[in-house]
Amino acid sequence: MTPFAIAGVQMYVNALQSNTDGMLHRLDILMARFPWTQMVLFSELAPFGPLPKFALPFHNDSLARFQDAARKHNIWLIPGSMFEKTEDGRIFNTAAVINPDGAIVASYRKMFPFRPYETEVEAGTEFCVFDVPQVGRFGLSICYDIWFPETTRQLTAQGVEVLLHPVLTGTTDRDAELAIARATAAQFQCYVVDVNGLGAGGNGRSCVVDPSATVLHQSAGQEDMFPIEVDLALVRRTRETGMKGLGQVLKSFRDRSVDFPVYDRASGADAYLHSLGALEMPRQGSLSGINPRETTVIGETHKSMGPPFRDDDGVPPLAGRISTG
Repeated sequence: MTPFAIAGVQMYVNALQSNTDGMLHRLDILMARFPWTQMVLFSELAPFGPLPKFALPFHNDSLARFQDAARKHNIWLIPGSMFEKTEDGRIFNTAAVINPDGAIVASYRKMFPFRPYETEVEAGTEFCVFDVPQVGRFGLSICYDIWFPETTRQLTAQGVEVLLHPVLTGTTDRDAELAIARATAAQFQCYVVDVNGLGAGGNGRSCVVDPSATVLHQSAGQEDMFPIEVDLALVRRTRETGMKGLGQVLKSFRDRSVDFPVYDRASGADAYLHSLGALEMPRQGSLSGINPRETTVIGETHKSMGPPFRDDDGVPPLAGRISTG
């Protein structure tokens, strides 16, 4: 058994003022109540909220205070993420990993900003993998990243056993995101620690999922501190013998007999994706994705109902008819 105690902090996030004091206060309470905690994860953009106008350089006073807190409590600390403003004016959604000595050992820039909504935020290109000595290997992704399984595949192919996943989800797709968290744990046979915020920081419902897709903890819609002792030996056992003695998915992928041309941008295998129009905000009354041309249903041709095709709608005509059923 390789036990390690990870705590998530689901807290109210203010959009218009710093939340750093509140985070440090909750951290003190957490460590007083659960002194056996070894790592603490906050939600995405917890320190300063969801507005890019509050972006700061990566090294800033709040990050220094978090480094002091990690040293004080002798913990690994991931204080959510912050909007980072680089010297050339670009903005990234960036998380830092702080070790018990207060040193920043890794950082991660979110690879998939929530476009078309996060238009001001640049996409990161580097993965984040770090080791906790005598424990195991951890990886970091942020919110929308998990919707793209390629990100987790890259991390787990490098041996990541625990996926740390701070999120800021206050939208109606939270149910889908929770399903993805469970599916990710099963597909990649890893722990998923998914921490959401409240208020301007999200609608809560944080969760911890084990490598068999079992939900170890599910928060509701109020503030919550949830330390969970994970067992990384369970990850290793599951990857060797399969989930519940069944699917050995990582080894099956390793031993695959096919490569996937969709990942070769020059292959043309993703031609359909290029027919989907621009990545842009939906408009009121938009007909995007609605093709009023003829469709074939069970061998019969039907005229579609609705307004005529509009060239300005951003939807290219489909080649041929759509067959359903």
